[in-house]
Amino acid sequence: MNSNPVTKFHKDKSLILRMYFTVFMLGVLYSIFSLFLLSAGIPLTFIFLIVGAMVVFQYYTSDKLVLKSTGAKIIDEQSNPKLFSIVRNLANNYNMPMPKVAIIDSMVPNAFATGRNSQNSVVAVTKGIIERLTELELRAVLGHELAHVANQDMKVLAIANFLTTLTSFLMTMFFWNMMFGGMGRTRNNSSGGIMIIYLVTMLVYFLGQILVLSLTRHREYGADHTGSEITGDPESLANALEKISGSLARIPDQDLRKFQTANAFLIIPSALKGEGSMNLFSTHPPTEERVKRLRNLKHRF
Repeated sequence: MNSNPVTKFHKDKSLILRMYFTVFMLGVLYSIFSLFLLSAGIPLTFIFLIVGAMVVFQYYTSDKLVLKSTGAKIIDEQSNPKLFSIVRNLANNYNMPMPKVAIIDSMVPNAFATGRNSQNSVVAVTKGIIERLTELELRAVLGHELAHVANQDMKVLAIANFLTTLTSFLMTMFFWNMMFGGMGRTRNNSSGGIMIIYLVTMLVYFLGQILVLSLTRHREYGADHTGSEITGDPESLANALEKISGSLARIPDQDLRKFQTANAFLIIPSALKGEGSMNLFSTHPPTEERVKRLRNLKHRF
């Protein structure tokens, strides 16, 4: 086991480039969209303030909402000394404060980490994952989850989600405007003008959502890479992913619904049950591809 603190990670340069390109494309898309709205006479300042407040609220409360929706309960060290020991060792390797630890009373094997920064992070595991995985596999999974905190994925995705939240808000606003009128005395002051703006907003939302989901998949690959470097054991993470994926395929759908609101945070989301190929609307890459990359990474280590 790697127990020495690691403060600098070796980045996957090709993955980093793809992430930056995705963020760049999001910026280009929404810059063009903003210019389009301004040319149509839409008052953006007020809209930005409303959506910004919504995103800030979500950013600061998402950890509590996820814990509540999954039934995760914060525990103390006496409740599970072994789990605390693993988390503390990993936190030391990441040179971050000890996160809170939570247990979910479910036999569905899964885990997630949440929190806007390392000072407010929580790592949660189900009873099912503790029972199904070996200690090395559980350590590898927790290393992946804490990598999301170390890589500041919550912050990156909050910024990206601001853009999709903006277009979602605008779609709703334009829809009600077409239904009842009143909001939009725009330069294109006609139902046809509002319809064009609405359709363009729908297209931008669709494209933006694809780019944001692509970014979340890149962040998963990044957490696999960082977590494997911290633990020095990509093989155990690959084995854990295969075990979890196989277990999810045998679990009834009604037992998985409890975790639907936390799909973006999970090591493997319930939404990927039965999926073997890349899906543009998935928050996570295919498990098979992640396992393949991890086993290739093992040879590099």
